[in-house]
Formats: sequence, structure tokens, C-alpha cells
Amino acid sequence: MDELIKLRDEIDVTDKEIVRLFEKRMRLVEDVAQYKIRTGKKVLDPGREADKLAALGERASTDFNKTGVQEVFRQMMAISRKRQYQILLEHGLQSSPEYTQCDAFDYTGARVVFQGVEGAYSFAAMKAFFDPSIESSHVATWREAFEMVVDGRADYAVLPIENSTAGSVSDIYDLMINYPVSIIGEQIIPIDHVLMGVPGTDLQQIRKVYSHPQALAQCKKFLERHPEWQTEPLLNTAIAAKKVAEDGDPAMAAIASRTAAEYFGLQVLESEGLSEQHNQTRFIIISGKNCFRKDAQHISICFELPHKIGTLYNILSHFIFNDLNMTRIESRPIPERGWEYRFFVDFDGNLEDSGVQNALTGIKAETADLRLLGNY
Repeated sequence: MDELIKLRDEIDVTDKEIVRLFEKRMRLVEDVAQYKIRTGKKVLDPGREADKLAALGERASTDFNKTGVQEVFRQMMAISRKRQYQILLEHGLQSSPEYTQCDAFDYTGARVVFQGVEGAYSFAAMKAFFDPSIESSHVATWREAFEMVVDGRADYAVLPIENSTAGSVSDIYDLMINYPVSIIGEQIIPIDHVLMGVPGTDLQQIRKVYSHPQALAQCKKFLERHPEWQTEPLLNTAIAAKKVAEDGDPAMAAIASRTAAEYFGLQVLESEGLSEQHNQTRFIIISGKNCFRKDAQHISICFELPHKIGTLYNILSHFIFNDLNMTRIESRPIPERGWEYRFFVDFDGNLEDSGVQNALTGIKAETADLRLLGNY
């Protein structure tokens, strides 16, 4: 035990020396930042860092230590860059996203589009978010909703982005990349699925069930109790209800909201245990204008990363150093580049916050195609 105490004492002495040298290094980093401010040189120099890591690794006595040394200095360099970004911010040299701040949005008479038909959950989300003065319309696909906003035929669109049980609506993420829109708000709607059919139908008659793929996934356990039923996905839960009502076939049923059943005159056949309790869907509200409220608290971004060790870790560390709470991260494959991915990240903050500005500056410098999706 005395030997262990002695070894720990020596480690403590060594650690104090490491701290002293680290702080000396950071003072030199601050001088480097001042030089880069005067000369306009970029903070990140990938070639210099790669050469430095290789040279430092060669100084280690074993392969294990070589990897360890390179990891320590890789993180030290990342910390150094973050301090340089802070100094740039202090000198007002960070570029701000081209977003306009406002006290509040005026939705009076706004043209709002949603996918599906009346009775859909997106219809309910629209009703919950906007005031009654809006002019609403609906389209068959999410892409059409995006196009209406971009073309100026609609001021806003209501789109599902995430369900608490079935996960993300991946197609929406892909569409966000392809259209110049921004998120200006969100609305969470409780999802209460019911099974419905034409009046007079009973469960024994059903042979086919229609609904949106997400709803079918959310009701998977219920549907597994009826293996004799065939499931068929449609574009929207309310469209499924509408089809069952129009076809009038007692062998057909739909999974949708109770509101849809009432709207299309269908009979609720089963209402208990279809999907998980506390099932909720988060809807985003998109606009063709880059605006945010001064009290906005959530930020969504996306970016691409090179296929290299530690790149994602380095990006996520920007949230840690700027005391930002990351609430969600998703990855989507980039179709034109095999085995490369685009990342979508949500975090708490406002574009006016210095920590947010610092983080976005660092992330922009160290990623490809950083895009701010909205502050809401």
C-alpha cells in the first residue's frame, strides 16, 4: 500500500507539471490567434495538424504510447482551436448566419399547407399551432408542401419530423436538404390511434388494414395479434380513413385518429392498446424566410463530415466547450457518395448567444456544408 501511495504521489506531481505546461501552451495559442487575426489566416490548418500528430507519435517509445500521444494532442489541438474561435468572437470577426430576428410572427391570414386531408394528425398540429384566421390547404405529398412554400404559394407548411415510438421521419430530413426553407416553430401532438371501418363492420370481417407506414409501425404489437390481416401503407392516416369510407368494403379497415373516424363517418372498432402510451409526434413549421423569434430556444443544423477518425467527436465537443445541450442527433446517408453521411443535430440555444455563435463558427470551419435549419 505504501508503494501505491508513493506512485500516486509521483503521478500527482507529474499531473501538476502537465497542467502548468498546458496553460503555457494555451497562452501561446492566444498569441497565435492574435497573429491570425492580423494576417487573416484561418484557425484550422489540417495539413499542419496532421504533420504535427505524425511527428509527435514518432517520439513515443511503443505503439500503444504512440496512439495515446496522438489522441492527447489531437484533443489538445481541438481545445486550442476552440480558444482561438472565442478570441475571434471577442474581436467581432465571426460571421453570423443570415437570419433576421423578430419579436413574434404574425400569422393573421397566413397561407398554411399540410400533407394529407382534413382529419390527419398534421391537420391537428396545424390547428394547435396557428390561430383560426389562417387559410389552410392540403397536398398529397411532403415534397409538394415544400414546393408550395419555396414557390411562395404558401407561407408555412406543417410537417412531421419525429415520433416518440417509431423514431424519425427520415424523408423530411432529406427534403430539408433539397429546399431552401427554415424551421420557425414546432408542435407536439399526442397520437391516439384507433382502428376504424364502415358502420356495421366487426373485427372478424377485416382482411386488410390501411394506414401511414409510421402508424403501422407504431401499432405493430396490436397488428401482430391479427396475423390474418394484410397491411397496406398509404401516404397519410386520414387518407387511409377516407379510402375505407369511399370504398365501403367491410373487409377493409384503417388506423387513424378518432377525429378522422368522425370526419369520414366511420365506426371505431378498437381504441385500446393500438399503440404505446405517451405516443407523440413532433411537427415542424417551415417557412421560406430565414427568421427567428428573439425568445427562440432550439436550433437545428446539418453538416457533412469527412471519413476520418475522430471527426464526429471533435464536432460534438464544440457543444461541450460552449455549454450547449444537444438534444438530438440523426445521420442520413448521402446518396451520391457511398458510405458517407450527413448529420442532423438539435441543440438548445439562441443565435444571439455568444456560445452558440462560437460553436457554429467552429463547426463551420471543421465540417463540409454546414447549414442552419432554423432557430425556433
